[in-house]
Amino acid sequence: MADKSPEEKKKSRRRSLIEWGAILSVIGLLYITGLHTEVIGTLQRGLLATGLITPDVPELTEAFPEAGDGFYFADRDGTVRSIGQYEGSVLFVNIWATWCPPCIAEMPSIKALYDDLSDRDDITFLLVSMDEEFERAEQFMNRRNMVDLPIYHFRSREPGIFESSLIPTTYVITKDGRVAMKKEGLAKYDTPEFKAFLKDLADL
Repeated sequence: MADKSPEEKKKSRRRSLIEWGAILSVIGLLYITGLHTEVIGTLQRGLLATGLITPDVPELTEAFPEAGDGFYFADRDGTVRSIGQYEGSVLFVNIWATWCPPCIAEMPSIKALYDDLSDRDDITFLLVSMDEEFERAEQFMNRRNMVDLPIYHFRSREPGIFESSLIPTTYVITKDGRVAMKKEGLAKYDTPEFKAFLKDLADL
């Protein structure tokens, strides 16, 4: 195959510059408009759909650490609550934010899990938003027709089991206040194995 002429090489370089310019412009536009979070979240949701990223379900015979009472959040009315107020119910606690792509990616699976188990009085869902303005979390749920998901606003946490530098972070807490699972990072939660795990904890 003959080498390209200088003119052809010049055209090729120009075409490459135009293509890269277009790509970078789209990326820049997504960041400026804030849509990059949605796009990345959608791509990560596709990854979750493969079923490759699921939470590790522990054996129920394990000695789970105590959760304590050191995690505080507020409801829509501003009333502050703590983990300790839910003794007698298995808790699914998800710490998330609207600006977090992995949180957006896993939220549909949490919604599906909630829909399957919301009729049980012994399993409680607490979705705790880290957004500075709680209204953004509410608007997020409204846009996605997830208004029935129980969301709360983060207040504070004491050092210990609830410390984490990552979101999303998800906890499962037993009826007697022990941390049965802590998962940092995104996961697919509406799997048969995870549903069975929550039900088994609730039936203890």
